[in-house]
Amino acid sequence: MSIVTKTARRTKIHLRIRNKISGNTARPRLSVFRSNKQIYAQLVDDLAGNTLVSASSREESVATIKGNKCEISRAVGKLLAEKALAAGISNIVFDRSGYLYHGRVKGLADGAREGGLQF
Repeated sequence: MSIVTKTARRTKIHLRIRNKISGNTARPRLSVFRSNKQIYAQLVDDLAGNTLVSASSREESVATIKGNKCEISRAVGKLLAEKALAAGISNIVFDRSGYLYHGRVKGLADGAREGGLQF
């Protein structure tokens, strides 16, 4: 009997998701990484292998926000949407990276939608 860790399980789910979705220049992939304290998001063009736009909870404009981690995640989503719209990106593909779609991941997606991105 083998013991599967949480990270190994998440990686397996993430690879299964990545086989189905991919980002391109017209519709980049919104990739999410969640650590215990921070959340990071980036728009990736998988064909060229470039990160087009990124945002995280460590940036000064978001780090000053007082609130719980879900509220901060929503602010990161809004910041990412602002940067993406400034770069001329409005349509994206969402990649939850193997995380469950609730809590901070859902907050980031909702913030991005409020900011004007279309999934």
